[in-house]
Amino acid sequence: MKWRLYVSVNLRLLASALACVLLMSPARADGVKIIPSVSGGVKPSGSWSAGARAGDFVFVGGMRGIEPATGKLVEGEEARVRQMFLNMKQVAAAEGASLHDAVRLVIYVSDVVRLRPVVNKVQEELWGKGPYPPRTVLEVRKLDQDDIAEVDGTFYAPVKK
Repeated sequence: MKWRLYVSVNLRLLASALACVLLMSPARADGVKIIPSVSGGVKPSGSWSAGARAGDFVFVGGMRGIEPATGKLVEGEEARVRQMFLNMKQVAAAEGASLHDAVRLVIYVSDVVRLRPVVNKVQEELWGKGPYPPRTVLEVRKLDQDDIAEVDGTFYAPVKK
C-alpha cells in the first residue's frame, strides 16, 4: 500500500514539474502566419492582429462595424452589423476564403434580444439561403467604443501548393 502512495505522489510531482516546464517555455508559432492588416481593411490598433493562418485554417480576430477608410463606426445598427461581417470577409478573402468557408462564428452583441434579428437578417443577405456556419451569439456588458456588435470567425482555406 505504501508503494502505491509513493508512486502516486511521485507521478503527481513529475506531472507538476512537467507542467511548469511547459508553461515557462517560450510559445512556438511554427507554421502560424500572422495577418496584421489587409490592404484597404481595418487597421489594428493596439496589440492585436486582423487574423492568423494555421495550416488550412484562417482565424479572423474580432471585427466591428468600422469603415476602413475613415476608421469610424458606421451609423445605423443594420449597416454597422453588415460592415462588421464585411470586415471579417475581407480578412478571410485575403487568405483565399469566402463567407461560405466559415466553420465557426462568434458574435458578441450589447443587446441580444434587439440585435439577434438584425444579425440574422444581415447574415441571410450575405450568405444567401445557407447553409450557415455554426455560430454563437453572446450578449456582453460592453464592447470597445460602446459598440453594439463584434464578430470573430474561423475559416477553412486550404493552403495552395
